[in-house]
Formats: sequence, C-alpha cells, structure tokens
Amino acid sequence: MEKSNLESIDQGWLDYISQYITDNKKSVMEKVLAQRTRFMTVVLEDIFKPHNASAVLRTCDCFGIQDVHVIEKVNVYKVNPFVTRGASQWIDLHKYHNKEGSAVQDCFSNLRDKGYKIYGTSPLPGSISIHDLEPDEKIALVFGNEHDGISPEVQESVDGLVHIPMLGFTESFNISVAASISLYELVKKVEKYNHSDFYLTEEEKQILRMKWYRSVVKRPDIHEKAYLKAKEA
Repeated sequence: MEKSNLESIDQGWLDYISQYITDNKKSVMEKVLAQRTRFMTVVLEDIFKPHNASAVLRTCDCFGIQDVHVIEKVNVYKVNPFVTRGASQWIDLHKYHNKEGSAVQDCFSNLRDKGYKIYGTSPLPGSISIHDLEPDEKIALVFGNEHDGISPEVQESVDGLVHIPMLGFTESFNISVAASISLYELVKKVEKYNHSDFYLTEEEKQILRMKWYRSVVKRPDIHEKAYLKAKEA
C-alpha cells in the first residue's frame, strides 16, 4: 500500500479527506475501529503457500485482530488479493527477514517488548489444548508452515506450546482453519477478563483512520498535494 507523506496524526488532513468518503463508509470504519485489538496477534513462520497466509489475514480481520507478523526464511510472502478479499488493506502486516541473523528472534524480541506471551502451535509433548489457554495476558500465536509446522528454533524460543485436539486420523488443520478455531476460542474467553488495554487507544485509532481514509479514496496523492498546498497557503 502506498504510504502517506503525512507521518504524524493530522486532524486537518482527516477532516479534509473525510469530505470524499461517504457517511456510510465512515460509520462502518468507526464500528470496526471500536472493536479492533492488539491484545492478541498472529505470527506466521515461513509459510509455503501464499494463499494460506492470505486466508489467515482475512481471518484476523474478521476477528478484529489488527496485526499479523510474518517471518520470512526460504519463502517470501506476497498478499493474494483474491483470497484476502480486501482484508489486507485493513490490518497491519509486519515482515521479518534477516539473512545475517534470525528473523525469528527479531520478531519475538519485538513482540516481547510489547508485552506478548508467545505460544507456538504444535501437538508436541507438553503442548496444552487451546481450550485450556487463558487469555489473561497479551498473546501471540505462532503458526508454522504447511509441511513442517513450527521450526525447532521457534519451539525453543516460545513461552509455551498449544494445540487443537483432534478426533480423527489427521494430525492438523489447514493453517487458516487452525487460526480461525484458535482465535475464536480466545476471543470468546477474553471477554470475562475485561482487560482495560484490550481495545485500541484513541491515538492508535487516529493513526488507522489516516491509513484507512487514504485507502478508500481515489488518487489520494492528488488530495494530499491539494491539502498540503492549501495548508502552506
């Protein structure tokens, strides 16, 4: 997505660009913003099939999850717009790629600095059921690639392992299905905790308004130049 030159929150710019957005669209955005959260997030490690990762982006948007983190090793992720169905313009995608070091550690350090407890999704011994995972603190769920699951590095670096109990012969769900089930469980249980920091702050909402408003108008670059010119005058 093209980035705006307006790096800081500018209420004047929001007021200007909002003239070109219908009241209905703004109403829908406000309803979504009111339910957006960064209390939970999803990490995708070296996903092999881009459409699977894109389906997870769509799932996260549906559950109000604002951030998705993608660790790139062998595989580089590109959004598939036919699968995301527009979801990629509403969430924040963070990519980690480090040829000289560890993209896993870069991602995990960033998450821990933000207060997340990190769980890898795996049926390995010691893993707890998703039904037993309590969202009593900020949680990041890591999903590995389609062939191998989470890597040994992730296994050794997470705070715990979690799995979805299986009743059949197959050991795992498709990544997007696993993400859907896991997030549903957590979103359903988190309400009872009434976390004061569950929803976005007003500052975070303003930043997203700037991003979202710009994404829904035609030729935002022309509007931006007109606004800056009028502001300078």
